[in-house]
Amino acid sequence: MEVLRAESISKIYCQNAVSLQALRSVSVTVQKGEFVAILGRSGSGKSTLLNILAGLDCPSEGKVYIDGTDIFNLSEEKRTLLRREKIGFVFQSYELLHSLSVMKNIRLPELKADDDYVKELLGTLEIGQYETCYPDQLSGGEQQRVAIARALVNHPPILFADEPTGNLDSKTERIVIDLLKNLAAKYGTSILMVTHNEELVKDADRMIRLEDGEIVNG
Repeated sequence: MEVLRAESISKIYCQNAVSLQALRSVSVTVQKGEFVAILGRSGSGKSTLLNILAGLDCPSEGKVYIDGTDIFNLSEEKRTLLRREKIGFVFQSYELLHSLSVMKNIRLPELKADDDYVKELLGTLEIGQYETCYPDQLSGGEQQRVAIARALVNHPPILFADEPTGNLDSKTERIVIDLLKNLAAKYGTSILMVTHNEELVKDADRMIRLEDGEIVNG
């Protein structure tokens, strides 16, 4: 079952009369429960592509469908609601609110209370003992697990992760990647992850390699 389809995505940035083409007619599909890695060197366009697929940035050309909905044919208000319902996003820098507890951070974007599911998430991610703690009291790996739980709290069909292990040591980043894989298998969540570390995602279901804004493999 197809969860995401992107058709001929191009992105051109214009600044001071200079044009930079970040993406060149990129097409991507992701199936339900699939773990897909997007690889490429800095400047290859991988983060730009992820932001467009997640509806955080608009393409210069092309279409993106999430669960069959053309997301750029929606108003900004409806696109924001779709992101809350259908998309989870994990950032490299965690993006937690330090004035809120772990539990309040996780439940912040929640659309409908589901106590059993939240407790299950905490258990699966092995952070149940930290629910009353604050982000500053946690390690980087623990904070990233909280960010993953927050991204999954609304049962999104697809989770986007932008270099989610970039601030972690090698042992912790392996733990986080294994957790993401287990979550994909357990909940049927599709995961699209950007990374520069091919070794880290060698057992992903599929790898897509970008160079100079174009897919060269995958």
